[in-house]
Amino acid sequence: MRNKNKNRVFRFNRRIRGLTDYALRLRLLKSNMTRVVVRKSNKNSLVQLVQYDQKGDKIITSAKSIDLMSFGFKGNTGNISAAYLTGYLAGKRALKKGFTDECIVDLGLQHVMPKSRIFAAVKGIYDSGIKLRVSEEIFPDESRIVGEHLLVKDAKVSFEKTKKTIGDMK
Repeated sequence: MRNKNKNRVFRFNRRIRGLTDYALRLRLLKSNMTRVVVRKSNKNSLVQLVQYDQKGDKIITSAKSIDLMSFGFKGNTGNISAAYLTGYLAGKRALKKGFTDECIVDLGLQHVMPKSRIFAAVKGIYDSGIKLRVSEEIFPDESRIVGEHLLVKDAKVSFEKTKKTIGDMK
């Protein structure tokens, strides 16, 4: 038998594919606050400050962990230190553009685990001076953010140097 509804368009196709939780998105949008969107892959992190608009979300600023290489970071871009610096870079870029609003964290459908790479990026934004509605209990320890647990010799030195370079950015 042939499918008679072959041209049917599903209303919430992204929900069916498991890409969007529309109930959560609606709650975030009702807050009328800028969202801090953190996404991660095995090798990289992405941090964006996103403002809702009827025509489509507007990205205020964005930072990828690959961008850290241009600031002198020599470590792996997929670890907690790189995620923190990526968030710190996104926050500094937003402040440079004159952004002063309070933000809310949008983690999407990711598996959320306190003290993880996602929350290291959130702490980076928090430390850059952006106001966030978030509890400090979920942030990783300072020793893990700096990279003391890494086997690389110069991880802490590279981290501090990169953070200082980003902080001095004009």
